[in-house]
Amino acid sequence: MNEHEKKPRLLTLKEAAKLIDGLTEYRIRIMCINGEIKYHRFGNKYMIPEREILKYFGENP
Repeated sequence: MNEHEKKPRLLTLKEAAKLIDGLTEYRIRIMCINGEIKYHRFGNKYMIPEREILKYFGENP
């Protein structure tokens, strides 16, 4: 495993919404606020680890 594979990929709300059909940026933001998925916040920007979205929806990360 190289160094690039060890780092979690952080996604914007828009990028995360594109991973799952029917998922919107608004829904992901609400999931973050409600504590349903882990996220990082940088100023007013939400960044979600790709594996968190995949894990929540039962996809293999």
